[in-house]
Amino acid sequence: MPDIIHLLPDFLANQIAAGEVVQRPASVVKELLENAIDARATSVQLIVKEAGKQLLQVVDNGIGMSETDARMCFERHATSKISTTEDLFRIQTMGFRGEAMASIAAVAQVEMKTKPHKAEVGTKLIVEGSAIILQEPAVMPAGTSVCVKNLFFNVPARRNFLKTNAVEMRHILDEFQRVALANPEIAFTLHHNDLEVFNLPASKLSQRIVNLFGSNYKEQMASCDEDTTFLAVHGYIGKPEFARKTRGEQFFFVNNRFVKSGYLNHAVITAFEGLLPKDSHPFYVLFIELEPEKIDINVHPTKTEVKFEDEKTVYAIVHAAVKKALGTHNIAPSLDFEGDVNFAPLQPIRIQGGYNEFDDEKRHSGGGNSFAGFTAPAASPKRATSKGWEQLYEPIRQQSGQEERYTSASSGMGLLDEAFATETAAASKKAIQIHQKYLLVQVKSGVMMIDQQAAQERILYEQYAASLQKKNVISQALLFPQTLHLSAGDAALVKELAPEFRDMGFQFEDFGGNSIILNGIPADIQAANEKELLEELMEQYKNNAVTLKLDKRENLARAMAKRLSSRLQPRMTDLEMNALVDKLFACQVPNYTPGGQKTLVIMELSQLQELFLKG
Repeated sequence: MPDIIHLLPDFLANQIAAGEVVQRPASVVKELLENAIDARATSVQLIVKEAGKQLLQVVDNGIGMSETDARMCFERHATSKISTTEDLFRIQTMGFRGEAMASIAAVAQVEMKTKPHKAEVGTKLIVEGSAIILQEPAVMPAGTSVCVKNLFFNVPARRNFLKTNAVEMRHILDEFQRVALANPEIAFTLHHNDLEVFNLPASKLSQRIVNLFGSNYKEQMASCDEDTTFLAVHGYIGKPEFARKTRGEQFFFVNNRFVKSGYLNHAVITAFEGLLPKDSHPFYVLFIELEPEKIDINVHPTKTEVKFEDEKTVYAIVHAAVKKALGTHNIAPSLDFEGDVNFAPLQPIRIQGGYNEFDDEKRHSGGGNSFAGFTAPAASPKRATSKGWEQLYEPIRQQSGQEERYTSASSGMGLLDEAFATETAAASKKAIQIHQKYLLVQVKSGVMMIDQQAAQERILYEQYAASLQKKNVISQALLFPQTLHLSAGDAALVKELAPEFRDMGFQFEDFGGNSIILNGIPADIQAANEKELLEELMEQYKNNAVTLKLDKRENLARAMAKRLSSRLQPRMTDLEMNALVDKLFACQVPNYTPGGQKTLVIMELSQLQELFLKG
């Protein structure tokens, strides 16, 4: 039998390795910026053209490299960061694998210039597809400049999988922001297509946050500091009243390295328990510092995952640090029985859809006292009348016109079988609302229960999906246009989805930087909290993008339906309930939401009888 196992050529091995390290232009940005930090640079420039597809360049004033080191850095597993196994468990630098430069050079055209501070001349290298094309002396200032052109030029399949410039630029902004936040003592600049996006001077962490995300962050930051023998936590958290519908501005750094950790995020969120409005996310930038031996960052090539030796202790300390910060800044109320009690102003209770059932009690009773947005119920609330009970037991009136309406609506159900269509055709005109969440409708063989919010989500989804398809949504102009200041990532996402937003009825224009002017919204949306609505849409859109593989229009239609259905008033009139049932069964797929959740359940009469017989 002939031998079939052989060594892969270096260029092919490098391309395979690049598949893990270099996934998109933002991956290159991350590796080059981290190299500049490891080189002890005090000033770093990032230059981008066409969202990194044409050019990515990082220029730093770090220690530079000798002629030999410049050549060696493009070899696989070549690094100055570690040399022994023990070093692997005491890592204090950003990079250590020795794969980044070799992987980048395998799938791009790279030009590097570098010069140590004490050298008279530097070195220039040109590498294409792992092959050294040119090496010669170069006159340049001290430091290193790495220019990456035509990413994936020799791997066209990978290049074809890159997203639009707006998407790729958003990922680059994410990486830039993380590195800039972790190193406020370093000056950073970012230019895209010859336009300056960021110019961040060296400063304190608080000033770096303001420079990155906007001056409105000055008033919402509360410092968080806790120092123990096990670890130290420092940084800033956002005050609950400034919580947003998107979770974009949430950053954890472990030994100055950005990490993604749902476990640590849970520690922060639970510390805010009872202080946040529903579906809101607090801002935080938190740094955790502990001995390198107590963590393992060699989990994934991107180095954004970390394992702690004692994760329960880390969780407890982070949770306690955030709790302490909330109390210290009078965000969470604290009691002092020996002196005056000073509470931070409490936010009014927010009821989903803007409806407060205590307001209803007050309207019926004609009185009641209010405190901090809370309306107290009357002492003797009005009871349901006997007439109301009689209506519950009112027999079904089978009307021929009603049956025809349900039959015609069921003709477009698609996934419902004929038997189910017969049940809905025999449904009672009268729907009953239970706990402001569910509707009960009597059908021929039993009772049909409808999840109110899920049904609204299905109806809205089909409405917006059709609108995006036909591009015929009517927009209502705002009496006073709203200027919305967004984060860099959210602003990039809005610009990326601009055609889809306009097809849906949103009218806005670029106001420069990360701001837009909102001039109009879809005609069927109430004009209120437009910024919050956009934030909710973007958050849902990003959640869908992570968990589902959808095109932009499908994703946006789902996001719009999900968010608007959660905003609708929970209590409905008889007319509204009946209209909801009618609209649901006019949908193509009435029995499921776009995400697969059931909108309705039918319980047979025999099942109801069995419940009581066995009770």
